[in-house]
Amino acid sequence: MVKHIILWKLNPDLTDSEKLSVKAEIKKGLEGLVGIVPGLVDAKVNIDGRLDSSNVDVMLDSTLVSEEALKKYATHPAHVEVANTKVRPFTVQRSCLDFEI
Repeated sequence: MVKHIILWKLNPDLTDSEKLSVKAEIKKGLEGLVGIVPGLVDAKVNIDGRLDSSNVDVMLDSTLVSEEALKKYATHPAHVEVANTKVRPFTVQRSCLDFEI
């Protein structure tokens, strides 16, 4: 099994209202990939409860069956669609940590 953790910083030019909407769409889009993308076991997007000490806005915590599944997830059309329409246009920074569990 592989954990795939992503942290994003939203574009600071977004209004507070826009940030709320963007975060909800990211959550809906990425969590909705479970059952669609083969090998994606779980996806949880944390958008609530952020403390002022944080320096990012959104976290994806996902689990895949293998490193090979992670590679296929990255190029799966449903994932690419979510990334290109709900994530990349609204984020300015991305950090990733992938590891075996």
